[in-house]
Amino acid sequence: MRRTLLAASVGLLALSGTGFAQSADFDMYGTAKVDMHEYAVIDTVYDANYDDPMKLRTLYAFINNTRKVVPGKVVVVTHGPELRAFAKENYEKYQPIVDAMAELASQGVEFKMCNNAMRAAGFKPEDMHGFITVVPAGFAEIVHYQSLGYKYINPIPLPVKDVRYLDQPRLKKAD
Repeated sequence: MRRTLLAASVGLLALSGTGFAQSADFDMYGTAKVDMHEYAVIDTVYDANYDDPMKLRTLYAFINNTRKVVPGKVVVVTHGPELRAFAKENYEKYQPIVDAMAELASQGVEFKMCNNAMRAAGFKPEDMHGFITVVPAGFAEIVHYQSLGYKYINPIPLPVKDVRYLDQPRLKKAD
């Protein structure tokens, strides 16, 4: 029955030339509920494996946003091409993101780097900044933290800022 009503509504909108976006009173399903509850202390392990070191900015945002509402310990395991940002020799190129990660480290976030990935990339432990701890293997480190009760987070770097305006550009206020 509900599908029939939806199909009829869509058909009427199509016939009238009115799309969903133009119908200000299209409220067939009501309005979202709000449940801003508190979270228990939850330790988290982040899986960082990015093709571009600059995507670490999204990791930084994920960690900061999550830590605002979820108290607990945080570990980042880096094991992809982004690890080159943590090399001392690349500090000048990646300074803003390295400084942001060092800021997180100073707040207690632990950074673990996969020895296998680091060596495959051509680096040695002494090439990395001092807030990095090199561990035997990235995936094994993630599994280790999960065995200790840490919850796994894979922060895929797809920012959502202003995506509303991709479909509704007329709603964006001029800057």
